[in-house]
Amino acid sequence: MTDKEKILDENKEQIIKAKPSKTYEAILNIYTSFNNTIVHVTDMGGKTLAKVTGGMVTKHGRLKANPTIAMFIAKRIAENVKELHVNSLYVRIRAKTGNPAPGPGANAIIKSLSREGFKILNILDTTRMPRGGPKKKGGRRGRRP
Repeated sequence: MTDKEKILDENKEQIIKAKPSKTYEAILNIYTSFNNTIVHVTDMGGKTLAKVTGGMVTKHGRLKANPTIAMFIAKRIAENVKELHVNSLYVRIRAKTGNPAPGPGANAIIKSLSREGFKILNILDTTRMPRGGPKKKGGRRGRRP
């Protein structure tokens, strides 16, 4: 081999090494009530990649819906999902049915994940709202205290 061919071979190896690995997108489902926080990460097809709840992070029931605990949940999710080469997330936030606002952990989770280096592509509120539904309790004259 001539010197020129050796240099070309070395350059080919460098090009192959510099090629970036494939990155993936995932859906981050956050369910926050005022009693608990549940985070579930799925791929675009709906297959579970990671799931962490408030009870997996703390043993105190009163702290499960705390924003501080939500930050720890986000850290665990980030560790699990980065191994799978996911770097972009679609976020779906869900509160308890009929509640006007999600619990305190939702914003903390999104903020923590964006600090971890994930790209947030979309944030969607998927809280279910009752449309009529069954008859309310209380009878004809209403529920009296």
